[in-house]
Amino acid sequence: MRKGLTFLQGVVIAAVVGVAVPAVAEQHANSVVAKVNGEEITVGHMIVARTKLPAQYQSLPDDVLFNALLDQLIQQTALKQQLHGDMPEHVRLTVENETRSLLASEVIQSIMEQAQNEDAIRDAYDARYSTGDGGDEFNASHILVETEAEALEVKAQIDEGAEFATIAKESSTGPSGPNGGSLGWFTNGSMVPAFEAAVAEMRPGQVSDPVETQFGWHVIKLNERRKLEAPDFIDVRDEIAQEIARDAVEDRVNQLTSNARIERSGVEEFDPSILRDLSLIKN
Repeated sequence: MRKGLTFLQGVVIAAVVGVAVPAVAEQHANSVVAKVNGEEITVGHMIVARTKLPAQYQSLPDDVLFNALLDQLIQQTALKQQLHGDMPEHVRLTVENETRSLLASEVIQSIMEQAQNEDAIRDAYDARYSTGDGGDEFNASHILVETEAEALEVKAQIDEGAEFATIAKESSTGPSGPNGGSLGWFTNGSMVPAFEAAVAEMRPGQVSDPVETQFGWHVIKLNERRKLEAPDFIDVRDEIAQEIARDAVEDRVNQLTSNARIERSGVEEFDPSILRDLSLIKN
């Protein structure tokens, strides 16, 4: 018997030799292609199995892939039947998690598709760019340090007349430090929110008070800012569509979790290290 994709051997050889697949009068997902000790394998099983293959196998000829996949599913069925219906606990939990994830993904996909209609995308574009204004672009430098105390000291030195670029080279822990802290030009969405919010309120030449982000503490200098022209619709369509979809999913998830009856059963009593104890899910 040919070896299928379960063990990966022989697939390339099969691609060279080729195997004919008999014509079927009527084909649908529930069509049975094989039985192993009475357990059915259907076309639907094979279609799903094909979608999970690595790219190098998906490019094989259909007739070779058909037979190789069928061999794989037959082998897997024969092997799993050796458990005689007893599903190991870790497998049961994995199946439940995978089922939960797949069904949630289906709902997310539906939400995204409904939100990403052309009218909604065009309306969002018009709301953002109808004035012809493409927003601001900023040219800034920063000095990144680990603590607020260090940032306050840096700010005091600059207020007393020290050169920003010199202090950046001496004190900044960020990759832009050797370059005097220069970040060049950037637009909204390029930096973390707290950093962008601070820059948006600054005037050219101004140096900020310390700003905290997940990277540490920043002292920022806004060098220049300028207006951008509104981009063409086609150039930002996909970006706007992604934003609409992301916002729609977030709103729906928040709505569903807010309306759901959620009961957390003594979570504070659990030691977080319990997640490492694999012995708990072994039969």
